[in-house]
Amino acid sequence: MDIKNRIDELVQIINEADYNYHTLDNPTISDQEYDKYLRELFELENEYKEYIREDSPTQRVGGKVLDEFAKITHKIPMMSLSNVFNEEEIRNFDERIKKEGFNPKYECELKIDGLSVSLIYEKGKLISASTRGDGIVGEDITENVKTIKTIPLKLNEDIDIEVRGEIYMSKNVFENINKNRIQNGLTPFQNPRNAAAGSVRQLDSKIAAKRKLDSFIYHLPNPEDYNIKTHNEALNFMKKLGFKVNPNNKLVDNINEVMEFINYQTENRDKLPYEIDGIVIKVNNINEQKELGFTAKYPKWATAYKFPAKEVLTRLKDIIFTVGRTGQITPNAVLEPVLIQGSTVKKATLHNENYVIEHDIKIGDIVSIIKAGDVIPAVLGPKKERRTGEEKEFKMITKCPICNSFLIKEKDQADYFCPNEHCEARKIETLIHFVERDAMNIDGLGEKIIEDLYNLKYIKNISDIYELNKYKKDIMELEGYGEKSVNNLLEAIENSKNNSLERLLFGLGIRQVGTKTAKILSKHYITLDNIINTTKEELSNIHDIGNIIADNIINYFKEERNLREINKLKELGLNMKYLNNSEIINNINITGKTFVITGTLSKGRDEIKQLIEKNGGNITTSVSKKTDVVIVGEEPGSKYTKALELGITIWKEEDLEKNINKEM
Repeated sequence: MDIKNRIDELVQIINEADYNYHTLDNPTISDQEYDKYLRELFELENEYKEYIREDSPTQRVGGKVLDEFAKITHKIPMMSLSNVFNEEEIRNFDERIKKEGFNPKYECELKIDGLSVSLIYEKGKLISASTRGDGIVGEDITENVKTIKTIPLKLNEDIDIEVRGEIYMSKNVFENINKNRIQNGLTPFQNPRNAAAGSVRQLDSKIAAKRKLDSFIYHLPNPEDYNIKTHNEALNFMKKLGFKVNPNNKLVDNINEVMEFINYQTENRDKLPYEIDGIVIKVNNINEQKELGFTAKYPKWATAYKFPAKEVLTRLKDIIFTVGRTGQITPNAVLEPVLIQGSTVKKATLHNENYVIEHDIKIGDIVSIIKAGDVIPAVLGPKKERRTGEEKEFKMITKCPICNSFLIKEKDQADYFCPNEHCEARKIETLIHFVERDAMNIDGLGEKIIEDLYNLKYIKNISDIYELNKYKKDIMELEGYGEKSVNNLLEAIENSKNNSLERLLFGLGIRQVGTKTAKILSKHYITLDNIINTTKEELSNIHDIGNIIADNIINYFKEERNLREINKLKELGLNMKYLNNSEIINNINITGKTFVITGTLSKGRDEIKQLIEKNGGNITTSVSKKTDVVIVGEEPGSKYTKALELGITIWKEEDLEKNINKEM
């Protein structure tokens, strides 16, 4: 017998059986035959280790133990989706797309309640799998993903490709695992999603292998590279390669059919063998997707309808007040602990004084709690019929609960603010904001650690974070802080010095300067000093920067203490430049102007966008009075019409090239 040929034959037989059984739900051989082939393969590979193939089914059993998860940077960011919660919001989503001149077909997909994953293949072989992470950088979970039988180790074609999908645990597997855990005296998992996420993040891949995880693949990040014109084509293409694609997906012609699909799945979701928490709605045409573009966080061509949250009742024991980084005072409900959708809820925001009064909420009420978007606990209101007369009326405080300063409330505003900029609570919230993911992204500095370090007087200001190495020995003596964790923390702090300007600018916490505004400012001004020295008039002329935001920016940099802190950060070596435009060409015809692109162009839209940005221009997706130039291709649509109405300069593709190449 030719051993290598027999091993190759067994690998093919078993992999085909796995695909037919797990992906197509169509078994082609009996369990007895499957076990016989697998046992023979184990025995041959054990004796002839030199013939073990990377795509052998024996490689799915796990066994590799990691010290920690490595990081993987996504070549294309893994963006999250915007959420809609009712029919009106779904139809508003459709109307926004139609206003852009499109009459789209939609692909409707079940929103699997699991863990997002990115899979990368080279020449048809799986080389890496990673979590979404913060959308830019995820964790390397390749060894654990190899144990999932619906994720092919080898594709049906020898191509380079990245696909994205969801790893989940079926209801049946979840129930069986919990039965075994209870029998063995272990705490049961709260829900299938937590069980799947915990299984994927095991350092020992043998544990992941035992959990019988499953997957659905639903996204191809770069369909144009494979000459794919629609999302539906992409799904069929991925299915052809050997991926498991959800058979319940449906291509529909209009928003009415979207609603029919949603209504049907809402009624029948409990019959599915896995948990879903909503329906994803995607524009089917890829060119239309590109035309619609993205916000700072979400694609404009897709959204997720979230099923109505499940409601539970509990007692509201007290109302306490917290202070945010801007000084905003928020009333919060202290609740008798209640389990809702797999997690225990003890507190929930009550937003502001008006919300409590309008909903007639009293201390001692039995209140209705939901998880808004299946994530954030929210108090819907009291069950007035359950009142006993012992309930206490809500009373808004007049002084800050931390520094005792009298609160202020601006005209026509719902919120109260602590005016004391040196209030301890505001300082802590400012520090927490500075280190979070969308800001400086300092891994290891969570809310609790920030509070500990603040109370120990190791950090009082943002700049103190970058001098924590002075207290290394002191921190290592604290409970829960070992040498390795402290070293990792200090390394993360040091690495954050190299972040691009937009992260620092957002981290400073200027009122109403979110991630998108910070990016716009950074791209426009390139350095922080340029922003500090700008004028309100110049700021107001930038697309998406209004008078209020301009005032907030000018006022922030007027404060001497803010400038002192920025100078200290400079001395400590923090980058103050926008890094992604390090090679910007100062082109009088392009620099500082705002461009909108519409229609089909000969070059890729990304290529043209990069060309404009390299020459100092800004790109936006909608036409307004602040737009300087609209670049039009074939079939330009409503943006072209609006540009004509507003008298905005129109360029064709060749006009852009002429202006870029024109002598200055």
